[in-house]
Amino acid sequence: MLATTGILHTAVSGQRHPYVKHWKGSTFGKRPMAGVAARAGIAQLRNRPPQWGGGVAGYGKRLGAGFGTHVVKTTVEHAVAAPLHENLDYHRSNKRGVAPRLGHALASTVVTRNTKTGRRVPAAGRLSGHAAAGAVSQVAIAGASGAATAGVGLAADAGANVAREFWPRHRHHGHIRRTS
Repeated sequence: MLATTGILHTAVSGQRHPYVKHWKGSTFGKRPMAGVAARAGIAQLRNRPPQWGGGVAGYGKRLGAGFGTHVVKTTVEHAVAAPLHENLDYHRSNKRGVAPRLGHALASTVVTRNTKTGRRVPAAGRLSGHAAAGAVSQVAIAGASGAATAGVGLAADAGANVAREFWPRHRHHGHIRRTS
């Protein structure tokens, strides 16, 4: 709560905290919104939770609950990470070999770097965000397990880190025109 108050005070005083822009993109960007919509679609297909029914109304409930937990997750994550100077971005490994790179990707789910010292620190913001999302989902979705929601969220982050680590790097080659 104190971290949130500090960030809000900074925003109200006219100064922009560097995490505000990151929070906006992480919360309301195209990719996060597509992810929320896709997860709601999957829940709709699986009819989870069943008491919300089907059709547009059921999808709307799933979408609303998903967006709410997403907003809570990213807000808590950024509010905790900001005063601790946690780097919220994934950085690819410089190591060679599958095992070292896989280890880096998985460890990066729960460990991050301090932006001031460069030291590796527990990712308190990320862990807190997932815990808060789990608590909200437990209240919003009758019968949902908050611990399971937090665990699934962390597992999804780990999977995304592995994908980022092994996805081919973008190489910017100049376009060579052939003349005949």
